[in-house]
Amino acid sequence: MILYLHGFASCGDSTKTRLLKAHFGEAEVLSPDLPVEPDEAMAFLRRLIGQHDVSLLIGSSLGGFYATALSSEYALDAVLINPSVHPFRTLAPYVGTNTFWCSGESFEWESDYLLQLARIAERMRLPDARLLVLLQTGDELLDYTVAEAVYGDYEVIVEAGGNHRFENLGEYLERIEVFYGDA
Repeated sequence: MILYLHGFASCGDSTKTRLLKAHFGEAEVLSPDLPVEPDEAMAFLRRLIGQHDVSLLIGSSLGGFYATALSSEYALDAVLINPSVHPFRTLAPYVGTNTFWCSGESFEWESDYLLQLARIAERMRLPDARLLVLLQTGDELLDYTVAEAVYGDYEVIVEAGGNHRFENLGEYLERIEVFYGDA
């Protein structure tokens, strides 16, 4: 089973999720809405991994950060899509009221959440598991070169152009399927 981890202010029912479910099958992709608070999100994800036969993590942006931590903890292979490497820094400007892209509902992003992310990062090490990292140079929110340097010992694909949403993920589904099948 694939566990998909969405990014900041996103949700479990997104364009990426629909693409993954259409390609791999509805029952093969678990894509929950994640709690906003990082410690709660990690506890929630650990419970899901304990309850389901997860064999691949796919994480986008903040979900890529969580996927890296969980990949290390559980020795699970992961696909990271424009992953956030230092979310405790890059999400600092969002402290306050924000809006979920999918529902339009507002939520609070607290400064304590940045400290939680920093603590997760302090404990995190790069996994022994396999990683496939998909980056786009046109990511307007995260500097792709930071992730490229951090994940340089893994399989990294850098595509010119694009954006933070990695909107052409459909073009990479067969590559992800090969990676998943090689596990």
